[in-house]
Amino acid sequence: MLQLLTFLVEKLSLLSNFKLFESSWLDGEDQERPAQRGPPPPPRRGDLLEVPRTMFTHFGIYLGDNKVAHLIPDILPVLTNDTKLISSVITNKRLILGCIYKCATVRVDTLEDFAYGCNILVNRMDKMMKGQAFPNEDVAKRAEKLIGAIPYSLLWNNCEHFVTYCRYGYAASRQTEKFCECLKSIIRDQRSVIVTGLLGIFSIAYFGMAPSTTLPTILIPFTLWMAG
Repeated sequence: MLQLLTFLVEKLSLLSNFKLFESSWLDGEDQERPAQRGPPPPPRRGDLLEVPRTMFTHFGIYLGDNKVAHLIPDILPVLTNDTKLISSVITNKRLILGCIYKCATVRVDTLEDFAYGCNILVNRMDKMMKGQAFPNEDVAKRAEKLIGAIPYSLLWNNCEHFVTYCRYGYAASRQTEKFCECLKSIIRDQRSVIVTGLLGIFSIAYFGMAPSTTLPTILIPFTLWMAG
């Protein structure tokens, strides 16, 4: 089962070109601004860092000395107390199981491990947030206070909620908002009712009449129809 989930995550990474869950805090003018020449300045303690991953953007708070605090799902703290093993770079399997178990940690990694080979963007949210950012030292201290195990929710308590809380004083996630908007559009599309109904009829024809097939065939399309 774990291998299947990992396989699906890797294949879904092909959708990264659509930037479905990429953070979009910038307005059009900032997005069209030409790239700066030369290497970017090094981050300062308290800066908000973001790196594009496959289907999402990952966030962290720079603590200085090449260290980054970031919230990331991880199953190992549930299974072992071996700090050396837990401190190793989190693999896809650990991350997927952490998401399923809703277990995460605010941990400190090197800048290189956090970036995972991607380019780092610094403080890109500052111009689009409602409130001003706290002083950088305060941001870093808020992040350091949260280091350790923490409940995880993909929609309500993810890495973006963590960094916005540390830097601006309230948790927000543009990626969550975009996902919910996408989900609403799917629910409102009446074609979803037809598709789920046809899939249900196919499952009944293939597996036979049973509560496990008949009830979803009726309830899911009905729920989508009412929600739409």
